[in-house]
Amino acid sequence: MSIEYIWKEYRTALKRFLHAKISNEADVDDLLQDILIKTYNNLAAVKTQKSVKSWLFQIANNTIIDYYRKKGRAQDANVDEHWPAEDTQEVTIDLSNCISPFINALPEENANLLTAIDVNNQSQKEYAEQLGVSYSTLKSRVQKSRGLLKKVFDDCCDFKIDKIGNVYDYEVKTKKYGKCD
Repeated sequence: MSIEYIWKEYRTALKRFLHAKISNEADVDDLLQDILIKTYNNLAAVKTQKSVKSWLFQIANNTIIDYYRKKGRAQDANVDEHWPAEDTQEVTIDLSNCISPFINALPEENANLLTAIDVNNQSQKEYAEQLGVSYSTLKSRVQKSRGLLKKVFDDCCDFKIDKIGNVYDYEVKTKKYGKCD
C-alpha cells in the first residue's frame, strides 16, 4: 500500500474533516500537510488495509488536538500586543461601507430598518417607538429584513461556513452589488 494511493483515496475526506473543526483555510492546508508527513513517516505501523482509514483519521484527530493546544498557549500571551490598534469606530465605518451596497439593494423600508438597527446601532425599542409600531412587530421586521439581506448575500457569493457559523471562504457569483475595497 503506497502513500500515493492512501492520499488519493482519503485526502478530500480528511480536508472536509479538518474544515468541520477549523475555520481558517490556511491552517487546514498546513494541518493536511502535517497529516501527510505523519502518514508517510508511520505507514509501516499500519497492519492491514482495512485499518488505514481509522488510523488516518486518528492521526487527523490528534493533529487537530495538537493545533488547539498550541493555539491555546499562544493566546496566553498578552492580548493587547496582538489586538489591532485601529479605532473600533473606524472599523465599524469600514464594515458599514462594505455592507451598504448589499443593504441598499433591499426595498427602502428594509434598508432603512437594517441601517438604523445594524449599522447605526439604534436600539430596536427606540426605533419601534420612532416608527409608532410595537416592539414585537419591529423584531419581526428586523428578522425578515435580515433574511432578505442573507438572500442578497447568497445571490452574490457562495460562502463556506464552518461548524460554528464563521465564514472561512467565499466565491463571488456576481459583482452586481459592488465590492469591498
